[in-house]
Amino acid sequence: MRWHPEIYGCIVLLAIFCSASSVRRDTPCAARATNVSVVCVCNATYCDEITRVSPPRGLFYVYTSSNAGLRFFKTSGVLSQYGPRKPYCTTVLDLDLSTRHQTVEGFGGAVTDSAGMTWANISNPQLKEYLIRSYFGNTGIEYNMLRLPIAATDFSPRLYSYSDEPENQTTLTNFSLAPEDYEYKIPMIKAAMKVATDELHIVGSAWGSPLWMKTKPNFTGTEQIKEEYYGAFAEYHYKFIEHYAAQGIDIWGLTTVNEPLSGLMSLGNNNRVTWTAQGLGTWIAEHLGPMIRNSPFKDVKILTGDDQRMCVPLWFNLVVSETPAALDYIDGVAVHFYFDDFTPPEMLTEPLKNYPGKFVLYTESSFGVDETPHVYFGSWDRAQQYARNIIEDLNYNVIGWIDWNLCLNPQGGPSWLPTALDAAIIIFAENNEFIKQPMFYALGHFSKFLPRGSIRVEKVQHSPCKEKVDSVTFVTPRGTVVTVLQNDVALPAFLSSAHSTSGLVSKILRT
Repeated sequence: MRWHPEIYGCIVLLAIFCSASSVRRDTPCAARATNVSVVCVCNATYCDEITRVSPPRGLFYVYTSSNAGLRFFKTSGVLSQYGPRKPYCTTVLDLDLSTRHQTVEGFGGAVTDSAGMTWANISNPQLKEYLIRSYFGNTGIEYNMLRLPIAATDFSPRLYSYSDEPENQTTLTNFSLAPEDYEYKIPMIKAAMKVATDELHIVGSAWGSPLWMKTKPNFTGTEQIKEEYYGAFAEYHYKFIEHYAAQGIDIWGLTTVNEPLSGLMSLGNNNRVTWTAQGLGTWIAEHLGPMIRNSPFKDVKILTGDDQRMCVPLWFNLVVSETPAALDYIDGVAVHFYFDDFTPPEMLTEPLKNYPGKFVLYTESSFGVDETPHVYFGSWDRAQQYARNIIEDLNYNVIGWIDWNLCLNPQGGPSWLPTALDAAIIIFAENNEFIKQPMFYALGHFSKFLPRGSIRVEKVQHSPCKEKVDSVTFVTPRGTVVTVLQNDVALPAFLSSAHSTSGLVSKILRT
């Protein structure tokens, strides 16, 4: 089956709104203007909501967010109504629904100590519920994945591990979760599980290890795991899975520590573990892999890397070359969003082209660490960068995309480091309100409309225009075709100010 939607003027909003009829609106954004766009405000009595509608055959529904303030603005139209309209040039998407690629695993964010603590600081129970429903509920953007740190990260109030004392205790009989788990992370995850529309697939990632396992007892620096403690470090991951399972929370996957290249190159002052390719391969092949596969948690995915796109050959190809047996245990590669503008997307597919069945999952993305302001209220540019990156990644066989902190305070913290980041939701606990940044809606155009099991289909885009339209198309398990489009240009001046802006669109039709 082939479908040829036309996007006139290379500006998606023009085609969609020219003759689209209105459908029922959801609870709209309570907009608060900033100097660049708007944020949507939620308080104890009001929070915007969005529902997903499957269209009858021959119709389509459109959900639009824009720089001028549209947020999931919902309209409908009849496919046959849309023929060429001059003087605007026409971008055509030629979709081959029979040629299929990767299957979506999901989208989500991270339950860090900072996110859980910021959420816990909300005194009003209804507002706390609104935040959880905004991310996970059927009237929210329906996240179905989470990243869960194994002990402390840079977004923790302090540095700690789950087995600090006694030292050199390789059987880890002293292993225990931290107060941060019980007070912040576990309650937030369980609240999400109650309202989620699909099973939450949780990816665990360690930033550090107990200090006694390292070549020098430093949380930061270039220290590696002592080889005599490779087994203990594998046991450390196993016990993390076991202890969370005892809390009723299943772990779907593990990464082989966060950003190991930062340790090799001594980048920044984050808490970390350093790997070499040979050391990582040995640890996977002889310790972590056999321990997980021969346990009740044998189906937990093992993801190597958890580093930048440019590092995929290092943490996959070189690891497998140095230690071929590691390939038997590696399910996929975890990738981070940073520096993608300087790295070709082929780095996501070329290293794995000879390894069918191995997948790529994005596990971290954020803005603000080296930017001013760190928290940029209403930034549409950051939303567009997210959308552009996700579309590109999905077109290169990535199966899912996980944002960093689910929420932070207005200063972009808390953190034990003197650092700050932006987040899709910023909480003003003292005002009993939170705001949804444009990034929230950019992420939602994917998580809301591409449920787990959606399959990417072949697309050829014909664009004689100079303006660029980024797009990706999936067939969903609900029997619909979803195209997500993002354009960078303004609409013609004769349109109303509400529409004369760049935009992000999710378009749904029945197969």
